Amino acid sequence: MVKPASATPLREERREAIMTVAREVFFEHGYSGTSMSAIAARLGGSKGTLYNYFKSKEELFDAQVRDLCGAAATRILASTAESSPVETLSVFGERYLTHLYSEQTIKLFRILVAEAQRRPELGRLFYEVGPARGRKGLEVYLQTARSQGLVEAADCALAADQFLSLCKGSAHLQFLLNLIPAPSPAEIKLHVERAVGAFMRLYRAKGSGCSP
Repeated sequence: MVKPASATPLREERREAIMTVAREVFFEHGYSGTSMSAIAARLGGSKGTLYNYFKSKEELFDAQVRDLCGAAATRILASTAESSPVETLSVFGERYLTHLYSEQTIKLFRILVAEAQRRPELGRLFYEVGPARGRKGLEVYLQTARSQGLVEAADCALAADQFLSLCKGSAHLQFLLNLIPAPSPAEIKLHVERAVGAFMRLYRAKGSGCSP
């Protein structure tokens, strides 16, 4: 039997509704404190309906990691267009830090840290779809910039790591430990400007015209 044309969009809408509600419950109660029954109750439906979309709590949370981290990586990497290193790194850095300091990212990260010991594959999934993908995208951009004579980096993977570290600095750890508040957009912009300046002083190609 051929399904109506609206079947797929409706199923996708339902999936998004489940993901939104499940995210709220996970963030409120943590991974261990969340059950499929609690998510179904918040949705106002039966567990049977929930299991039609996700076979287990593990699968549902894995989908959360893929969706949240994948979307963030795509958004951040959209800045690695063919423009000057200063402009590209500035946009990349601001999007990167804005993501790191977002409430949603912090809540997800804290759940992942709490669960990583019991489910190391979950930490691996997070790293691969999020941080590793972003780092690789930055590495590829730097390789392109190097081929254009805009930067001089013998090891673009190392250079990418160094730029990310410059962006995070010590403030991110202090924030995770609740020692300082999240920086404002203006503070993020200033911090990234300094990170880009330090990076370009180290890797700017001579005669490239790229101001550090």
